[in-house]
Amino acid sequence: MRVNFTVNGRQQEADDVWEGESLLYVLRERLGLPGSKNACEQGECGSCTVRLDGVPVCSCLVAAGQVEGRDVVTVEGLAEFSKQRDEHGHGGACGTGGGCGGKGVSLDAAKQWQAHGPGRAADSQTGEGVELSTVQQAFIDAGAVQCGFCTPGLLIQADALLEENSSPSDQDIREALSGNLCRCTGYEKILDAVRLAAARQGEAV
Repeated sequence: MRVNFTVNGRQQEADDVWEGESLLYVLRERLGLPGSKNACEQGECGSCTVRLDGVPVCSCLVAAGQVEGRDVVTVEGLAEFSKQRDEHGHGGACGTGGGCGGKGVSLDAAKQWQAHGPGRAADSQTGEGVELSTVQQAFIDAGAVQCGFCTPGLLIQADALLEENSSPSDQDIREALSGNLCRCTGYEKILDAVRLAAARQGEAV
């Protein structure tokens, strides 16, 4: 089958997708977006987390056919997604239409990303040439990245948390990241990074 959907603000088409193929496989093997990691393939580790219509999901558990006509944000597009959200309010352009009910960026808003100037869409596709988001920079500054395998999923999940809760408690952070496993750390630096991102976002407001 053929699947048409939006990834990081760009319309994408995947051909010859078989019925049991996952969104994770399509992103990595068909679209060349390796940021979402293939680890447990059972929805247990969170390494493949992406945002589907604004909601964090394990892409290994989403059938490719389920994303027809929908919007996906991977770690490669996280910086641009965050920038658009900052410019247009909560959930990208949703702030102008009465909000999106806390579900993140709308499909129409995502499609408008590429209308902001030449080169912008290519940047959102690869993540190159785009200034890091607050969450991404905080992970670097707090030393929360070691081998980096779990980092993309953690970034997506942390960004979604801070979108919904700008001043999370430690318990809020632990609960939000409970589905994301890291084999390198004791999680303290990761918690520090989310706290730092929250503080910086608060200062920016």
